[in-house]
Amino acid sequence: MIWALALALTLSAAPADTLQLARLQYDGGGDWYANPSSLANLQAELRDRFGLPFADREAVVRVDDPELFDHPYLYLTGHGDVRFSPRERARLRDFLLAGGFLHADDNYGLDESFREEVAAIFPDREFVEIPADHPVFSVAWDFPDGLPKVHEHDGEPPQAFGIFEQGRLILFYSYQSDLGDGWEDPEVHEDAPEVREAALRMGMNLVLYALGWSS
Repeated sequence: MIWALALALTLSAAPADTLQLARLQYDGGGDWYANPSSLANLQAELRDRFGLPFADREAVVRVDDPELFDHPYLYLTGHGDVRFSPRERARLRDFLLAGGFLHADDNYGLDESFREEVAAIFPDREFVEIPADHPVFSVAWDFPDGLPKVHEHDGEPPQAFGIFEQGRLILFYSYQSDLGDGWEDPEVHEDAPEVREAALRMGMNLVLYALGWSS
């Protein structure tokens, strides 16, 4: 991946706030800012457990921002519609095909519009369900059954869907899981400690995969 070498250089010589997870701001009416404490907490876990030089705060970017390509991991969530312009769709496709990684985290109400946007961004390919033996489920912690379940949603089992480019996972869609809720401050959703820990571990797996780590 294009960020793997950059990560190695970062770890050898960088100041303590070099890396940031980036939240994607979008149009359409969905609350792109949902789960406000989630990414900061995930960054703190990556600092504490792996010594990675993550900043205290997340970045917020739009698809057309110049700094989009500075971030190896892009996070999208919210309740409601997601809409991109044709120009934004083309740029997001370029970002992903150039080595970027998008994690879309299903909050209730996101699914229909997000799938429509992915179909417009990648009309030449389809979502595929990611099997539990894919490396993203074993980068740092093993998830032999795949994506963990965090919140109820419709009571359906969690599923992980992906878009691939030459065998590389470039878009990860966590569906019926709500990982981001599990990353929030413990008092927000009062998840059981083991549920929150599973959510954080899966989130760290995703970030480490995006950074080019392998299990």
